[in-house]
Amino acid sequence: MGVVVITRNRRERLLHTLDRLAALPERPPVTVVDNASTDHTAHAVRTRHPGVTLLTPGRNLGAAGRNVGAAALNTPYIAFADDDSWWEPGALAHAARLFDTHPRLALIAAATHVGPAGHPDPLNRLLATSPLGHAPDLPGPSVLGFLACAAVVRRDAFLAAGGFHPLLHFGGEETLLALDLAAAGWGLAHCPQVIARHDPDPGPRTGRTARLLRNELLTLWMRRPLPRALARTWALARACPADPDARSALAAALARLPAALARRRPLPPAVEHSLTTLETPPAPPPHPACPPAPHQGTTPRENTP
Repeated sequence: MGVVVITRNRRERLLHTLDRLAALPERPPVTVVDNASTDHTAHAVRTRHPGVTLLTPGRNLGAAGRNVGAAALNTPYIAFADDDSWWEPGALAHAARLFDTHPRLALIAAATHVGPAGHPDPLNRLLATSPLGHAPDLPGPSVLGFLACAAVVRRDAFLAAGGFHPLLHFGGEETLLALDLAAAGWGLAHCPQVIARHDPDPGPRTGRTARLLRNELLTLWMRRPLPRALARTWALARACPADPDARSALAAALARLPAALARRRPLPPAVEHSLTTLETPPAPPPHPACPPAPHQGTTPRENTP
């Protein structure tokens, strides 16, 4: 099991993460991909952690930097981390055992504990209550969403699927990879016994909302039915007059749309059906005075991101 860490201009946070990874009992090989930092990150890594493999592509590859790191490693499984995240002791060993015993498993969506106190990320509950059910050949609930810095992948499946798409750079880049893995027949599962730690910077993340909206739209155009892509584009356009994030997102998406259409590959019907299931709003709880008929479901469902 290897670990790939991507970073840009967060030297001290990265060094803290590398300290944590170096202390793991699994002693995983670690590869750092430096996305063109200008704060002497590379020198600091070489000085404090000389055993770490350092890759410097020379430009900011965004999330696709993880692809470079994965290609450079020769371990069968790869855990991802950002410069503000790491893994709990024993988590990587447990993940490796799950991959060994579940050959269709391509991605583990770990449980994420946030901040110094380790509070559960709200995403954990959404993944655990995925309406996609629990396939018998997977170790946990099937999902089509995950957090990149809390994911472990089967290296060959990840690379064959193309990894994180360079067109998206950053912001919700996980969705397209999840869809492409599922389209290739691989399984993605939430495994709460595999635990990642995340200590994000509490400061504002300028431009993130616009990037998320942009990448949501591009992913629709690349993989979803055209009516859905058109409807979402129109909805974003209608929001533009009052919403600067919508304006920025739409302009950036339209600039990338020719490249997205050139890479369009509609999902298999089974994967599209799973997405429709996730997008269906949960049923409201029954009124106490009007219980449902015996054949109706009584448990509201939560959508998995």
